[in-house]
Amino acid sequence: MRTFGVALAGALLFSGGLAGDAEAAEAFPAGGRLVATYDVAVAGFSLGELQLDARFEGPSYKMKGDGKFSLFLGKTYKSGGTAVSAGRLRSQGPEPASFKVNYESDDKGEERRITFKGGDVKDFTIDPPKNPGKKRVPVTTQQLRDVLDPLTAAFLHVQSGDSVCDDTMPIFDGRLRYDIVLQPKRIDDLPSEAPRGLSGPVQVCAVKFVPVSGHKRDNPTIQYLSKTDRIEARLVRLPETSLYVPLWIGVPTIIGSAAVTLTGIKFQ
Repeated sequence: MRTFGVALAGALLFSGGLAGDAEAAEAFPAGGRLVATYDVAVAGFSLGELQLDARFEGPSYKMKGDGKFSLFLGKTYKSGGTAVSAGRLRSQGPEPASFKVNYESDDKGEERRITFKGGDVKDFTIDPPKNPGKKRVPVTTQQLRDVLDPLTAAFLHVQSGDSVCDDTMPIFDGRLRYDIVLQPKRIDDLPSEAPRGLSGPVQVCAVKFVPVSGHKRDNPTIQYLSKTDRIEARLVRLPETSLYVPLWIGVPTIIGSAAVTLTGIKFQ
């Protein structure tokens, strides 16, 4: 359940971002705030809810994500977690300063902390501490340069090509170093059931998970996510801003198709 929850949360966090260029830091007025709520479901059954709260003060940002999930597989499994990221928006893109994530399941819990300096990882810790083990691909210093934390990558990456679905994001979550590759797939109309206040079109991205280091090569979840070509993210632009948010994300899993759906959003 813990591995499934981390993978599913990651699926939500690796899509979305700021469209534009050096003017991206001006997309939010002082005191701007975004609150988005998502339903997480597998095989048509809701597992719980994830809420994202992002606040902006000039070039500085702080984001928090809270999620609680439960899954019945003969017995009920519960998990939940909170992630917090802070940093600043610069002309060349976001620069995270700190990231913290903690999660708990029925029998285990963990907290990860990362500090950044100039876009590079300065330090990171995992509590309780764990031996990396010989089976894990070693994380090198070079791989921790010019990287993003998962929350920053989710909502503040700068569009580098002609489409918001044309980007590669280097991400480090305190244990795993991986790339998320977005590629344009198609453009859809906004569905009628989308939250009020949004307008189309919807940018549909093909999503590829590329493990770099920190993982075990024989981990079945890592192998599955890295090989599948069925992950899809649908992004929609918030009116009068340069911010794209995930409207829907679909991820195949070993227990059925998972869907993360935007159910409510407020932008002030």
